[in-house]
Order: sequence, then C-alpha cells, then structure tokens
Amino acid sequence: MAFQLSPGVNVSEVDLTTAIPSVSTTIGAFAGDFQWGPVNEIVSVGNEVQLVDRFGKPDSNTFTSFFTAANFLQYSNDLRVVRAVGSTANNATTTGTPVRIENRGDYEQNHSSGSGTAAQFAAKYPGTLGNSLKVSMCDANTELITTWSYRLSFDSNTSTSNYVANNNSNNDLANDEIHMVVIDTTGRISGTANTILEKFAFMSKASDAKNDDGSTNYYKDVINNKSKYIWWLSHPSSGTNWGRPATDNIIYTNLSSTDFSLSGGVSQSPSDGNRNTAYALFENPDSIDVSLIMAGATNGTTVPTNLMNIATSRKDCLVFVSPNSADVIDNAGDEANDIQTWVDGFTDRNSYAVIDSGWKYQFDKYNDTYRWVPLNGDIAGLCARTDLERDPWFSPAGLNRGQIKNVIKLSWNPTQSQRDNLYRSGVNPVVTFPGEGTILYGDKTFVSKPSSFDRINVRRLFIVLEKTIARAARSSLFEFNDDFTRAQFINLVEPFLRDVQGRRGIFDFRVVCDNTNNTPEVIDRNEFIGDIYIKPARSVNFIQLNFVATRTGVAFDEIVGRF
Repeated sequence: MAFQLSPGVNVSEVDLTTAIPSVSTTIGAFAGDFQWGPVNEIVSVGNEVQLVDRFGKPDSNTFTSFFTAANFLQYSNDLRVVRAVGSTANNATTTGTPVRIENRGDYEQNHSSGSGTAAQFAAKYPGTLGNSLKVSMCDANTELITTWSYRLSFDSNTSTSNYVANNNSNNDLANDEIHMVVIDTTGRISGTANTILEKFAFMSKASDAKNDDGSTNYYKDVINNKSKYIWWLSHPSSGTNWGRPATDNIIYTNLSSTDFSLSGGVSQSPSDGNRNTAYALFENPDSIDVSLIMAGATNGTTVPTNLMNIATSRKDCLVFVSPNSADVIDNAGDEANDIQTWVDGFTDRNSYAVIDSGWKYQFDKYNDTYRWVPLNGDIAGLCARTDLERDPWFSPAGLNRGQIKNVIKLSWNPTQSQRDNLYRSGVNPVVTFPGEGTILYGDKTFVSKPSSFDRINVRRLFIVLEKTIARAARSSLFEFNDDFTRAQFINLVEPFLRDVQGRRGIFDFRVVCDNTNNTPEVIDRNEFIGDIYIKPARSVNFIQLNFVATRTGVAFDEIVGRF
C-alpha cells in the first residue's frame, strides 16, 4: 500500500486467482491453390460451404488444394486458409489492362486512389474467374432507366438522395443516385450464365453522402466494403464530376453507357516459393494461433522441409505431409521403394512432422468426377476429431479414432511387410481392411532417433503442456523470485497436471521450483526456473496374444504364468 500522510483506511486488492488458461489444439492451417479469394492473407473457414464462398469451387488445377482443406473440415470446424498464386496471376479489369490486387491491404495501399489504367472496376481477386464478371449501372438518365436490362430488379428509379437534397442547393435536381448489379456472364461462379451475383441500390455519386443511419452511401465505398467480386478503380468516363461532395452544389453528370465487362484476368498455379511465402504467414505464434499445418500436394521436399522448420520454430504445432503423387499413383510395385527414396531426401527430420503413406480416390461433386487427393488433410483432421472427442494425448490412429472418411479407394494398400518397412522409416501406413474401412494404422512422428517423442500422442501431449504452462507462467514475470512466487507457481501448475493425469495423459509428474534450482546465481540473473518432470502415457502399438491348449484335467492355476 502507498504511504499515507494522515490517519485513514486504505483498501487495496491482491489477485491470487491466476488460473491455467485453455489453449487451442484443433486449429488447422493450409496454404494452397484456389480459383478465387484473397492472396497471401489468412482467412478463417468453418465448413465446406464457407470454403466455396471464400475461395471458389475446385477445377482441374485447384482440386488437390480444395479437397485437402475440405477433407480437414469433415472432421473439424476451424481452419485458417491462405491462397497462393503464381507470379503472373492478375485481376480482370474493365479495360483488360493487367493489374495485380492481392487483398484488401494491397488495394488500400496501392489502388484505392485509382489504378492509372482508365479501368472503372477490377475483379476482387486474381484469376480467370474474374473474366466472367460484368458490372451494369443505371443513374438518373431517363432514357437509360426505361431501357436498362436490370430495371425490374429494383423497387424504383434513381433520382436524388435525401442527403444530397438536404446539402446541395440544387435540391432534387442533383441526380446523384446509382443502381448497380454485378453479373456472372458465363455461369462459372453461380452455375447459370447471366446470374445477378450482387445488387446495390440507391448509392450516391457524392463523396460525402450518408445513409439515414450515418453510414457511407458513396458508391465507391459501398462497392469496396460490400462487394465480394469487384474493386472500384475509377469513375466512368462520363462521370466527370463524380466523387465531389454534395456541398459543392453541382448537378452530377449522367452515364453515357451502362455495361462494363471485365477481362484480362490470369490464373497461375503457385510455385514452391509462392507457397512458402504464403505459409510464412503462419510463422509467428504470437500473431496467429494454429495447431495442425497441412502440406497438401507437394512435389519433392522443399515445401515440407519449410513447414517442418516453421513447426520446430513455433514448437506448438504439427505438420502433416503425404508422399509425392507419382510415388503412389499408377506406380504398382514401386510404391514402397519410391516413398523410401523420398523420405531419405529429408536431411532434417523432427518430431513435429507426421508422414502418411498415400493418396485417396474420392468423388468431386462440383465437377461430377473422381479425384486423387493427398491424405494429409484427413490425418490432420483425425487429430482434430480426437481432440474434440477425447484429448490431444490420445492417439488418432486405429479402429477407434483412425477411421478416414470419404474414400472410394486408396492409391496403394500396403501389405504387412511393406507397413513394417514404412513404420521403421517414420511413415504411418493408411490401410483399407475389408469390412472395417480405411484406417490410419500408425502414430509415429518423423523423428529420426527412438524416443518418447516418436509418437504423435506424446508430442501433442507436450505441446499442450508446454503451451499451457508457458502462458500461465507469464503471470510470474516481473514478480520477485522468492518463496511466495515459487509456491504460487507450483500451486498453479500441479492442479493442471493432476487433471491431465486423471484424463489419462500422463502416468506421473513432479514440479520442482525452489531454492535448489533457483539459486542465488539464477536470481541475480533475473531468471526464474521451474523443472517439470513428466511420465507420458504411451499408446499400444504391439499386441501379443498367446493361445495355450491344455488337457481337460489340468487346472489353469498350475500353468498360468509359465508362458
């Protein structure tokens, strides 16, 4: 308490109710190739419907990325997605002049004042999908109102908005209102040609225009804030005084034409470098919380190695990787050898990676065909489902928790001897058993030396313990390194570990935080040490069943224990 200069009562509070925080363990992360959506920006997706809404349907170039993400969402509802594109990908514009606008931040920094290309509008995102778009506008030009193709989509004609009428000396003659529609001319977006995708009514040409609720009604701002398909780049050529405030007391010029078709959009699949740039958005654990990072379809070791480096740097997530498609699809007899060669190409193996054995064949309902898709989205999904049904320290493998969904067939169904060889190399077999389904039949991490951390459940147990206790330990920062603070730390950690023990995550534990490890030298360095010893629970990987035949007259008590 502060020193008092005269008699009185001072009341203060000391909060000793610090608790162990909950941490996320089921958040997926993926960067891939999609037809639509913001580029190099993290987007939260909760289900497949949202995935289509934000990133478009799959096509022949993007289906492996789309279904890696969609398959994860069959098991969980929390995925962070980043779209990656090639260096020549561009947005469609109304003049067909190439422009690259990756996301809202890019637009606001580089294009919000106009593109300098004379284009009125640009597709929201790079790709050929933007070439399907057309913008059609209508204003107070009487002839256009009566002949405009989309006039029946609006309740009434345009005129002068209330705001402009009240702030412009021309009153009802200012003619600032605009109707606008965004059209899917080819049907690639909606499924039906010439479908109206968006409709914006009674927007204003005045830069200061407001709605009755105080929100902006300036057509540029309305489009940029609400449209899912276009950005504003410049006024139509006839809009010579558009964008001036209502207080300038002008009559706004009318449109000379109504339709603005977009073209020039270019799609290009991302290189390994483009994908690594996208995955770099997941590097900082302080800015983005993720738990399960999927590699999708890869060719070689470049992207997987980068992801393993991200995971070992973060130390709070796992990376999931499948073999190259050529190793396991239409490669009969050579699958095991080619996977082994691929695995041998990794120079730095660690316990933060999980490797599976193949790809699966599944139905693409968007294109009425079948596709080969890597399994790593499903394997990450099994971990997320295990978290939701049990706890992260349970193995995601086996008949109880390792059932993989939506499988027509596997690219390769390894035999027992092949599974043995794969498992020794840190590859988890995925197997189809008649009558039992397709199962993740291994739970190893990709660490090179035998240890407790060569199992998925143990690695994920320690991720949870380390992440949770580290966050809780922040409450001890800037406190004194004395008996009180150490006791407070122990009383914080031990109940949490007892709870984990009660939920079958650990066999035993001990927390040491006293003067034996917080020596005077440690205290003088302004450090604080807590040693936490854990005996992790282990998953059963091998079962030995001994069947012993005996004579009818033999008592079991006489022979039990001999074998």
